[in-house]
Amino acid sequence: MNEDDIKQENKNIPDKKTSDSQKESSDDKNELSGKIVSVQDNKEKTIQNNDKNNSKAAKPSEKSSLSQTIETNIDKSSKKELKNEENTKETSKGNDKSSKNKGSKLNKNFNNNKNSNNNKNATEESEFIEKLVSINRVAKVVKGGRRFSFAALVVVGDGNGMVGHGKGKAKEVPEAIKKATDEAKARMIRVPLRQARTLHHDITGRYDAGRVKLRSAPSGTGVIAGGPMRSVFEALGIKDIVAKSVGSSNPHNMIRATFDALSSVSSPKLISIRRGLKVNDITKRRKTSSVSQEGIIDG
Repeated sequence: MNEDDIKQENKNIPDKKTSDSQKESSDDKNELSGKIVSVQDNKEKTIQNNDKNNSKAAKPSEKSSLSQTIETNIDKSSKKELKNEENTKETSKGNDKSSKNKGSKLNKNFNNNKNSNNNKNATEESEFIEKLVSINRVAKVVKGGRRFSFAALVVVGDGNGMVGHGKGKAKEVPEAIKKATDEAKARMIRVPLRQARTLHHDITGRYDAGRVKLRSAPSGTGVIAGGPMRSVFEALGIKDIVAKSVGSSNPHNMIRATFDALSSVSSPKLISIRRGLKVNDITKRRKTSSVSQEGIIDG
């Protein structure tokens, strides 16, 4: 080999080394560039993450502000609702109070009316004189046997010229008496009395087989009557009378005959109205007739 060849070979060898070094440097450069790119990417990612975190952090603040505004609105609306509820409650309380007052007033009035009605009924019941004349057990014959019931005869009066009689029939005694008293109160008549103690004149009464004679009497005579007639005079308020039953002794017939006689009683006032005279004229005639009768009796 020549020297020139050797030199060329030597020259070629370093060229290889340089190429290798160049390759290595290029590789290093690539690695560095890759690392730089990766670092940049990481930086960008971190920046993005920070932005995201900041945005997230900002969003809760926005949310908190929104929630605060919503809460304030809700508080305002709730306060308004509470005020409205309080107003409605106050109005309802006022209405309830007024209704309660009205109800209490109505209840008081109703109770007062009830009490007054009860008192009236009690006074009426206390004013009326009730006399049980007779009570009889009666029987109704049916297919299965006899069905017993009670018949009551009652006389009711106020002791001041009002009297009535009634009869009632029921399966029990109290019910029969109640029916008879109700009928007697419904069928009361007014009887004019002289000085609120006796009759104005003598009268007679009749009903079927019952016959009754009633005579006025002076004060102090008392009630001279027997059986059912006495109860009638006591309920009527007569204090002086003489009575005699001539016909049947059946209490129903005697009571009806007595009421027939009492219904025909007249007073000087009624006679004066009927005849067109004064009351004194009629009372004078009565006095003269009584004096003449006394003279006849003495003579």
